[in-house]
Amino acid sequence: MTLFDPRIERHLIADQGEEVVDEVRKHWAALVGSMLELFGGTVVLLLAAVVPPQAWWVPAIVGGAVMLHAGWRILERRMDRFVITNMRVFRVHGILSQRIATMPLSRILDISVHKPIVGRVFGYGHFVFESAAQEQGLREIRFVGDPDGRGLTIQRVIQQAGLRGFAGRPDEPFIAPATPPLPSVPASAAAGLAPTSVVPALTPESRDAARGWDWLADRQRREDERLAELRGDPVGDRDAPFDPDRTTTAPIDLQR
Repeated sequence: MTLFDPRIERHLIADQGEEVVDEVRKHWAALVGSMLELFGGTVVLLLAAVVPPQAWWVPAIVGGAVMLHAGWRILERRMDRFVITNMRVFRVHGILSQRIATMPLSRILDISVHKPIVGRVFGYGHFVFESAAQEQGLREIRFVGDPDGRGLTIQRVIQQAGLRGFAGRPDEPFIAPATPPLPSVPASAAAGLAPTSVVPALTPESRDAARGWDWLADRQRREDERLAELRGDPVGDRDAPFDPDRTTTAPIDLQR
């Protein structure tokens, strides 16, 4: 019946490519108590055939109630599903009123697996999730078969999603990449003068070809020529020897 089927596929985000990695049902050990209760109710119900005819209804009502309760518990275990997808983990449980608890993979901080002695013998364990939001519906998942394999499956999905190392650190500051410095503005443009030709930068080839102070002398000579043009003076001798310590303090008469 559809009413007693959790129908996991209708809870998937199909348009975002969500797929089921593993669907976990309750281990059969979770049904042991319900099966014993069902057996005891059956025994009580059979007592109606041996009790006095005036009191047959007592074991019939008690046995029927116990069996009904046991059947409800068995159905409840069957409807309880824990689902691992490539985006999240969620749990669907409930018979008449259904409840869904979900947790994104990015919020899983730690997974603890508790295997009691009986669980180690029969192959089941209990999952305890530590998450950033502490959703109560997924705090503990009991009676999980093959707990080691299911735990590795969750870890593998987290690794494939690229979330390990980022989960649990939502407040980590974002460091922006360094931006290159802005180009410097020529002095003539900053002073409001007409733009002049910018001295081209030396290439590695020309720098390697230069000898001694020749490249610095060439640059100094070009600066002197540019300053002479601004002052209106004739350009000096280009073949004058270069003096690294030469400086000038003559005022520059700029045209207004």
